[in-house]
Amino acid sequence: MRVLATESAPSEVWAVVKANAYGHGALQCATTAIESGASGLCVALADEAIALRQAGVSAPILVMSEQPADQHEDMIKYGLIATLYNRATIEYYANVAARLGVVGAVHIKVDTGMHRVGTEPKQAVEMAQLIAAQTWLQLDGIFTHLATADVVNHEATARQIAEFDQVCDDLKLIGLLPSRVHIANSSATMNHVGIAGQMKNAPTMTRVGIAMYGIAADAQNNSFGVATGEALQRVMSLKARVSHVQWLGEGEAVSYGLHRTLNQRSCIATLPIGYADGLPRGLWTTGEVLIGGKRRPFAGVVTMDQVMINCESDDVQIGDEAVLIGQQGEIQITVNDWARQLGTIGYEIVCGISARVPRNYLR
Repeated sequence: MRVLATESAPSEVWAVVKANAYGHGALQCATTAIESGASGLCVALADEAIALRQAGVSAPILVMSEQPADQHEDMIKYGLIATLYNRATIEYYANVAARLGVVGAVHIKVDTGMHRVGTEPKQAVEMAQLIAAQTWLQLDGIFTHLATADVVNHEATARQIAEFDQVCDDLKLIGLLPSRVHIANSSATMNHVGIAGQMKNAPTMTRVGIAMYGIAADAQNNSFGVATGEALQRVMSLKARVSHVQWLGEGEAVSYGLHRTLNQRSCIATLPIGYADGLPRGLWTTGEVLIGGKRRPFAGVVTMDQVMINCESDDVQIGDEAVLIGQQGEIQITVNDWARQLGTIGYEIVCGISARVPRNYLR
């Protein structure tokens, strides 16, 4: 986070810790981010923010999309920043704030091309005026989300930046441009999109998600260098210990379907981790595990709770360390290695590591 805060300056950086901090642990990552220079936090759901508040996190927390009406009261009570973009939601949220006698901070989300959620640019001024007219609401920020920032020089990014800048300009002309203006996500920050140079209304805030965990948004990229010359560090390693060892003869096969026949007498190591823990079943065809400083292929299909690894002629012992993601000796397996093999992105891999896998945090 220190590197990203430097990279984002003079904008303040807010850490995205939604989805249990992309599988890494929301409370621990939120605390570390704040200690390392983040000015605030972003989540997807009110429940995620409330859990952080109940754990003692006092930093500003932005909930990045509209939430169900039955959660508005708790959002205001816990001092969360709401994202609003529909007239009916704004009016209801204002009524709840008035009933509680608490001013609710609000950011408007503008849909400039992602077409997921947000108000249309042509309606943004109207929504801002509606919020400003509410005694019990404070317009604290405005933002949009870039759909193609992970693709360098994509023409859609420039269009979105221009569209958002025009909305900000319109608000500035009527004195309603809020202090927090944000558009850059991890990809925009890492790819040096140059948003500030393309906008008359320079952003004052950056939202950093996947980069905070040392994972490139593009699964083809394992490089994490940034303009500062420093590199982001990968946060998550996934390890297990060998729980069972057996020697099987040539011609034997392992796991459901008996799909992969051994071509020699081999040491088969069982690891107590499976697809219920977030080890994708499809990884068995091309994936590898590090044991004894060597790359080892899967001996057969990944099962729900266990997987078998072919260690060939090497003598492996119960209790030996197996690295599924991370480094052992001079060899490493990254989240994006998995992602490429599975035709997906690193986000899906780390978010899929289930709650039953213990998280051990190292300083």
